[in-house]
Amino acid sequence: MRRRRKIKIVATLGPSSNTAETIEQLFRAGADIFRINMSHTSHEAMRTLVGTIRDIESAHDRPVGVLADLQGPKLRIGNFEGESVELERGQTFVLDSDASPGNRERVSLPHPEIFAALEPGHSVLLNDGRVRLKVLEAHADRAVTEVVGGRRLSDRKGVSLPETILRSSALTEKDRRDLDAALAAEADWIALSFIQRPDDISEARKIVQGRAGIMAKIEKPQALQRLDEILDLSDGIMVARGDLGVEMPLEAVPGVQKRITRMARRAGKPVVVATQMLESMISAPVPTRAEVSDVATAVFEGADAVMLSAESAAGEYPVEAVETMNRIAEAVERDPLFPTIIQAQRPEPESTGADTITAAARQIGETLELAAIVCYTSSGSTGIRASRERPAVPVIALSPVRRTARRLSVIWGLHCVVTEDAHDIDEMVDRACSIAFREGFASPGQRIIITAGVPFGTPGATNLLRIAFIGPDGMSGV
Repeated sequence: MRRRRKIKIVATLGPSSNTAETIEQLFRAGADIFRINMSHTSHEAMRTLVGTIRDIESAHDRPVGVLADLQGPKLRIGNFEGESVELERGQTFVLDSDASPGNRERVSLPHPEIFAALEPGHSVLLNDGRVRLKVLEAHADRAVTEVVGGRRLSDRKGVSLPETILRSSALTEKDRRDLDAALAAEADWIALSFIQRPDDISEARKIVQGRAGIMAKIEKPQALQRLDEILDLSDGIMVARGDLGVEMPLEAVPGVQKRITRMARRAGKPVVVATQMLESMISAPVPTRAEVSDVATAVFEGADAVMLSAESAAGEYPVEAVETMNRIAEAVERDPLFPTIIQAQRPEPESTGADTITAAARQIGETLELAAIVCYTSSGSTGIRASRERPAVPVIALSPVRRTARRLSVIWGLHCVVTEDAHDIDEMVDRACSIAFREGFASPGQRIIITAGVPFGTPGATNLLRIAFIGPDGMSGV
């Protein structure tokens, strides 16, 4: 099943989309990788979903990725005597370690790590930023704050700390159990929530040990301060704009999105733009014009993927949401301005043989108007390099490793096919030509360009470039 767009679509599974029939419909509508939110999914349910996705993959002979999204630390206040209180701007409000029900003057905050990190002047945001507090005094078991915004506050609302770096691990005990279960189920990507520093990535990498790609979710301002280091240690990045917009000014989020997207592309790491993309489609069959423009902006920016969250997980129109996102992406990529914008953002190749050959393949493919670029990739690095060039020519990634092909399903522009590795150059050319013909990318008489590494089967050794004709039978011609 060939997609008619380069950007990929991530669809979150949930109550509205957890049946085999609906997941099949989502795949046919355009979903390339499925996200399983471990905040709301048991291990048994996760295994069932992965099994269903693998069945669909087998039925369509197309690698499909699975992204397991870990919950991360959930910081919440305690309960109130009457379930809620009304606060007034300028009043004093205390957060403490007393577990008794709160009132208009105080409430429990059962997180000693927060008290250990708070300092006078820090902001504390409650209920997605609807209530804003400023710390006046910080102690080992309590913090005296001033209410600077918001009124009504009810039980168990979330806590955000835009200026505070917590010294505790980003992996909770629940996350560790969920991570082990996801790796056992052979999830292709692990998304880490609420990371603040490179150490959070290193901790997870020790557990994962290369069995899945690690995707860092950028949803806290603290992560932006060390983005270079986080990007270097991660395999991919997710711009989680929902939480990011709570902890920093809303007007700053679009610029941050562009900055992260361009940094990730320069680094050759996939970037996913996520949350609230088609939010109104949770309850409406069509999106707003502003939401369409939001998705289009991510496509124009050259993001690797765009993601649906509640729209496909809990909304009334999950399949329609994927279809809508697919149509928007196809329309943007057909726009005459799209190639110009994408080319203007193209990074210079690194001074390596593999990067030079990949850049040359893109230039030759576009200059000669070839039917496709076919790259052999065992570890996935050659495919990612080809995608980093954002070529106008379609890219077919051939891999003998199914897990590599699944992981590449989130990479911009790659049409992944699982096939045996070639043993010699003639077999390499014949297989590339026949697959390009079979998959509908090339017709007899057209040409393709092939990149590979010699000796064959050596990861990361791209050093060969070959142009080949498609013969009358779909094999290589003279």
